[in-house]
Order: sequence, then structure tokens, then C-alpha cells
Amino acid sequence: MSPSLLGKKALVTGASKGVGKGIALELAAAGCDMAINYHTDEAGADATAGDVRAVGRAAVTIQGDTGNAADVTRMFQTAIGALGKLDIVVANAGVQTWKPLLDLTEAEWDRVIDTNLKGAFLCTQQAGLHMKDHGGGSIVLIGSGSNKIAFPLLSSYTASKGGIEMFTKVAAAELGPYGIRVNCIAPGAIEIERTKHESADYAASWGKVTPLGRVGHPADIGKSCVMICSSEAAYITGQTVWVDGGVFSRVIWPADGRES
Repeated sequence: MSPSLLGKKALVTGASKGVGKGIALELAAAGCDMAINYHTDEAGADATAGDVRAVGRAAVTIQGDTGNAADVTRMFQTAIGALGKLDIVVANAGVQTWKPLLDLTEAEWDRVIDTNLKGAFLCTQQAGLHMKDHGGGSIVLIGSGSNKIAFPLLSSYTASKGGIEMFTKVAAAELGPYGIRVNCIAPGAIEIERTKHESADYAASWGKVTPLGRVGHPADIGKSCVMICSSEAAYITGQTVWVDGGVFSRVIWPADGRES
């Protein structure tokens, strides 16, 4: 039997496309009414909302920059006003800058850190302030394979995602007494609009080095989020859940050049 979140109210940031949209749709399929945040892609957010409504759940779209405190406060006020409360918050919004460390500008660094790491902090703080007075809840932060290994040309992104993993632990420790669980989901190679531009054949190149033999899809992350937010995971907090097909558990052995 699939986990049920019937009647729960959820907010997902960066849900106009990609992993965020996949999370929003799986939460809706499990029974959640949804607040869908977007920064610039209003049409994408509207499409996500339409798909949520198509499965019989309520949906509201909310514009906002997750790296801006005033925007995040307004986003939570709007979501709570529309849905009545929030039981689940998923801080998914994120950006990347592909650039050598020695060429990265301060503005480029700040944009990634503000959106990814500061955004996770701001959303967790607002969620905690609300949930502690409304029976607790579940907060999910989205990490990355760069939680575990260094990604060349992605120094700011790697720093932000590594920070999210440790922030998850301290947030879980502080918010646990209020009945609030905080966990991190770390995706592997997920085929979305953005990653398709990273290589000529993203699915094939990552699929062949992934133990399960394929890349992931947004629904893989969404289903994992449903599980983490459900009562079946009621004793899980402060953890990083790897949803990567095993790709970041394997190594390349230099002795013979073969992939393990």
C-alpha cells in the first residue's frame, strides 16, 4: 500500500519544472493540497498547478525569490492563507553556475549560495515558526551528489549542497522537540530540462555508470519525498536519503582503469 498524505497541505519551492514539479505532483497524488512556488517561470507553475488540480487537489501558485527574506515571509503567509496551514515544506529551489573556481565572481557565488543554502535556511525557519504551533510537520531539503563528492566547475553549488546536509542535521536537532522532522533528499543523475543540456546523451552517459542501469526521473525524487513525509517515516529525522540508483556508492579503481 502506498503512503497516504490525504488532507495534508504542502509547499514546494521551485516547482514550475524539473525535480520540483515531480515532487509537487507526487505529493498531490498522495493526497496533498499544494502551494507551488516559482521565481520567474509563471507559465510552468501554472502548468504544475493544473496537473495538481487534475488529480483532485487544490493548488495555488506563489511567486518569490527563496534567497530573499521578505519574499519567503510573504510566500509562507500567502500559502498558509490559501491552504489554512502547512504540514509539509520542500525547499527544492536551486541554481548552478558552471565555472572554474579561479574565474568565479563574487556575484555568481552569492547567487548560488543565496538561492540554495540561504533559501533552505529561510524556508526552514519560516516552516518551523509555523509548524511548532500547529502540531509539527515535515521539512525536506534537496541536496545533491555533491553532498558526498567534489564536482569540478561547481564550487559554489557543491559548497551550498554540502552546507544543506549539515544544516539538515542541526535543524532536525533543534526542531525535533516541536514534532518537526527535517530530512535531506540527495538525488543522483536526474534527467530534467536542465541536465539534458549537460551532455550530448545525458541518460546514456549517466545510465551506464549507475548500478541500477538508468538515470533517475523527477517522479523518483517525488515518490521518495512522499515516503519521507508520511507517517511510515515518523521516526526518521536529520538524515540524508540518497536517491541515486547507487551511482555515488561506486568508485573507479585506478589500478586497472575499470569502473567498480
